[in-house]
This record gives sequence, structure tokens and C-alpha cells, in this order.
Amino acid sequence: MTVLVTGGAGYIGSHTVHALVDAGESVVVIDNLSTGFSSLLPRTVPLFIGDAGDENLVENVIAQHRVESIIHFAGSVVVPDSMRDPLGYYRNNTMTTRSLLNAAVKAGINSFIFSSTAAVYGNPDQVPVPEYAPTRPMSPYGSSKLMTEIMLHDTASAHDMKYVVLRYFNVAGADPEGRCGLSTVGATHLLKIAVEAATGQRAKVDVYGTDYPTPDGSCIRDFIHVSDLADAHRAALTYLRDGGGSITLNCGYGRGYSVKETIEAVRRVSMRNFAVSYAPRRPGDIMTMVADTSRIRSVLDWTPHYDNLETIAGHALTWEKRLFSERGGHPQQAESA
Repeated sequence: MTVLVTGGAGYIGSHTVHALVDAGESVVVIDNLSTGFSSLLPRTVPLFIGDAGDENLVENVIAQHRVESIIHFAGSVVVPDSMRDPLGYYRNNTMTTRSLLNAAVKAGINSFIFSSTAAVYGNPDQVPVPEYAPTRPMSPYGSSKLMTEIMLHDTASAHDMKYVVLRYFNVAGADPEGRCGLSTVGATHLLKIAVEAATGQRAKVDVYGTDYPTPDGSCIRDFIHVSDLADAHRAALTYLRDGGGSITLNCGYGRGYSVKETIEAVRRVSMRNFAVSYAPRRPGDIMTMVADTSRIRSVLDWTPHYDNLETIAGHALTWEKRLFSERGGHPQQAESA
């Protein structure tokens, strides 16, 4: 029994591939390497360089490797980019998944795990936000993921398929063993930007919005360590194999940290007092997003191991120092994010 991981050479995908291999799973990856890196994968894992929406490729990989489950990461994930290029996001996220699901149905795949996002909620009416909260995405990114959730639900209802939708909150950190981490140049993740500033690769960190009705005026986020998130995918696979029904689950820790608190955590861990500047709010940004995690903790055999902001920041910083060293210690051109 083999697991196909689309986007498996990307940030969260590569961590999940390692978690699966560590658990003794047979894994195969499809990734077009637009934001992924083959070097992040275990050497034993076959990589097919191509698009997850290429039905012929997907069908051939499923047949060759006797795939019985799919974990689908491949897609575009930057909220501001989606505001500028909505059609690109509907193509890469929604249309690609439609083609992938078509290939999966034809091949008789009955287990599907989908990488979704808390952005489907928009600005929630209650915090922590439960899975049954209204879905009112504020960006094409969130809308493209919600469309995919609906499509997956309808497809599974019409065919012999069970699924788990995992709605990620803010993913951060890196593999504690140093095997993989966030390697994309120009990434827009807050912790990534902060550790780049801490290693001298950015002149400053921009904080967008300081007038929100929060304790310090900045947005509040629920950060989850990428390795804990990877383990949630492994647990979701076990859940489906054990006969679990289709379900949607929040992936977070159920606690919030402000943007300013997060920056201060990186300053403490790095012992670097890098510059911070303040800018107006960005369209599509959500004020407060913290997960209600009671469902995932009760349904999956999943216990987080890295629920600590400084631990997350420390792992991210260690990975960033390695990347910086591999580039010869030459800073990239500083840019805002």
C-alpha cells in the first residue's frame, strides 16, 4: 500500500513525507518543483516531476506504485498574491484538484487527505473557531480552498471515497532533526521573515496593521509546528484506514500569539534586535484566528510535541542559519513581506 503525496517536495509536504517514511510507509511524490525542492525528500522516495493536475501522470503513478491513498498539498498559498491573481489561484488550487480527483476516482482511490486552511473562515464570529463556524473567506486563496472542500465532499458522496480535510492555522518551524524546513526564497510566513531578519538577510520586518482591536493592536495567530502538523497527516491516514468517516478538522494548538509577540520571540531566541517597521493593514488579512482543537484531539491519535512559540522559532532559526551557510553567508536582497 503506497501513499501518493502531491506537493511532497514543498514545506509541509516534505515534513509529512519524512513522517510517513519514519512510520514505515511506502511513499511516492508528485511535485512540479515550482516552490518545492527535491533535496528535502528522503532519497528512498520516488519523485515524479510534474503537475498534480496532469491526469495521465497521476493515473500512471497510481498504477505503477499501487497507490491506495492520496495526501494533496500541491497549490498556491500566499493571500496577497491571490488578491492580485485570483484566476491563477483558482487554476492552481481548485482546477488542479478537480483533475486530481477525477484521476483518483477512475483509479478507485478510497482515502484522500486534503490540505486546507483556516482562511476559509474569514473573520470568525467566535474565537477559538470551531469547524462548524460559517465559512466566509476574505481572499481568493481562501475561496479556492473552500471550493475544493465542497468539490471533495460532493465527489466522496458520489463515489466510494472517504476524506479528511485538515484546515491549517499558521504553520511554522522546521524539522527538529534538520532534514527539511521552509526553503522558498521570498516566503511570506511571519516567522520565516523574522528569522531572515535575525540572520541579516532582511533589513527589517514589516508589521501590517497596528490598529486592530487586539491587546497590542496587531493580528493574532495560532501557530502550529510543521512537524506536529505532519504527524496529524499520518494520524489522519491511520484514522481513514481504520474505517473512520469523512471529517473536517482544525489543525492548531488553540492558543494565539500576536504578530508583535511572535517577533519578540524570534528576537529572544536569536539574541538579535533586528528592525521592525509598521505599515497599514493589508486587504484580506484576518484579525484574530485561533483554532478550536477539541475535535482533532478527540478523533485522531494525535498529541502535539512542540506546542511552544520559542521552540518553533528556535527550529526555524536553526534551519535558516543552515540555508544561509549553504548560500555562502551572502544575504539575499532585503525585501518587505
